[in-house]
Amino acid sequence: MDLSQLVARAPGESGLSLVEAIPIAEEPGIGALTIGGYLDEVCARHGDAEAVSFNTEAQRLSWSYRELREEALGVARALIAQGMAPGERIGILMTNRPEFLSAFFGIAMAGGVAVALSTFSTQGELDHLLGASQVTTLLMEAQVLKTDFAAMVTALDPVPGTRHPALRKVVALGAQEGSGIVEWRAWLAQGAGVGEAQVAARLAMVAPEDPGGIFFSSGTTSAPKGIAHSQQAFAIQWWRWPRLFAMHEPVRAWTGNGFFWSGNISMVVGAALSTGGCIVLQRYFDAAEALRVIEAERVTFANGRPHQWARLQAEPGWAGADLSSLRYVPRGELIWAHPSVSTDWEVPQTFGTTETMSACTCIGRAASEADYAGSYGLPLPGNTLKIVDPQTRELVPEGEHGEMCIKGPTLMSGYLGKSGAQCFDPEGFYCTGDGGRVDALGRFYWEGRLTAMIKTGGANVAPEEIDEIVANWPGVKRVQTVGVEDALLGERVVTCLVPLDGAEIDGKALLAHLRSQLASFKCPKEVLVCTEEDFAITGNEKVRPAQVRAMAQRRLAATAP
Repeated sequence: MDLSQLVARAPGESGLSLVEAIPIAEEPGIGALTIGGYLDEVCARHGDAEAVSFNTEAQRLSWSYRELREEALGVARALIAQGMAPGERIGILMTNRPEFLSAFFGIAMAGGVAVALSTFSTQGELDHLLGASQVTTLLMEAQVLKTDFAAMVTALDPVPGTRHPALRKVVALGAQEGSGIVEWRAWLAQGAGVGEAQVAARLAMVAPEDPGGIFFSSGTTSAPKGIAHSQQAFAIQWWRWPRLFAMHEPVRAWTGNGFFWSGNISMVVGAALSTGGCIVLQRYFDAAEALRVIEAERVTFANGRPHQWARLQAEPGWAGADLSSLRYVPRGELIWAHPSVSTDWEVPQTFGTTETMSACTCIGRAASEADYAGSYGLPLPGNTLKIVDPQTRELVPEGEHGEMCIKGPTLMSGYLGKSGAQCFDPEGFYCTGDGGRVDALGRFYWEGRLTAMIKTGGANVAPEEIDEIVANWPGVKRVQTVGVEDALLGERVVTCLVPLDGAEIDGKALLAHLRSQLASFKCPKEVLVCTEEDFAITGNEKVRPAQVRAMAQRRLAATAP
């Protein structure tokens, strides 16, 4: 592959760490650049093909592309009928179900901005999200597992409009009569008098650079940050994922994680709808149900995390499941071990953040190992990447370590409540907090989070590099590598893990495996087997590294001679 065709300017031309990709107009396969325009285009292409499948033990619901558009149109009509103005923020508090998709696209068709809210939210967290986002309408599920969101919202604002004055209407699937919350189907019926021409007129007013959606960061050490994205950020990523993943046939795409995370809605919707395939929905992750759905729906693309694959392996039905349809599984080494799975596909190295609406560097599955040369690829079309000194903020010479900064068409519009100067540097770059370097061709080499980097014996070690390997060791449920204070080394590398229920981890065998995969200075000095309580898990299963580090420090101090 001729990598020079993918960059307009590379460091080899100036000797400085600045890389400019080719313009977005030169990227193949990019269609409409608004969310509603994207839906119209894929519907025109694939019409009666199946677009959405919702397979539960009780029933199987299926929507064609035309039916998905009709359902979205119903949401748009209801929003216009209630008086929603263009640009209003509409919250979605739902699991992965068909109504999430119809709501997301319908909001865009009506000219609104979708705000995706986590179904892991506690009452206090939801209070913060509603206040920070200033949504005017909340579309939600009344209950998710044991969480009664209808009661939670009522408790937060017992007299509507007092605590959250922007919030004028709450609509819920499963709302009880007399609760003060409008039931979903009754709300949709209120839009019957709005013509399709009115919706089309709203959609025609939307530009690619207009607001499209808002996500919230996980927020383990502070309140979650609202991250606003343009219409084109969604559309560009939806169009490009099949090209990057080398998907050349209709893809049946599934995820065990919520669409309120940008990576899931980006990859799953793009892989499925841009190829004429189907989004296979599961409300929330359950290992036994995931095995059933993947087999029954002949899923080809599964987007999850290593600890979820470990849970699949631990299920009694694992060995007998037919997973032969699976072809694309990012970070899927545990899935590849299943006897029915056979594929030569591997996820191409890619770097991205919520702030860049997932990927911002990649080359693609068609590239060779020599093309990548151990890197995370080139900046994607439309992007400009630079590496700066974290202290001076000046460009560093090609090949030198520094902070990776990025700007381009999928970069966030900004953080809610923050000025442009608080979000971007004076040149409009988002400074990621990730360390790395670029070579003469413009390839980006990621070297871990600057704040999480372990400094051991004078060398930098990225915990994520170790965790990626450990997460795929049989019996590991979750992992966090940390740096523990050490008088000789400065910091000692320690890997902390939680095993699956009933699993026994051979620490010596794991360490031997790590030594075969990593440079000696990166290898952990100890492996600590821990519990979920040790890991201080947040509501969305995110680990608190600082607390894991403190726990490891205490345990090692207690056993020191």
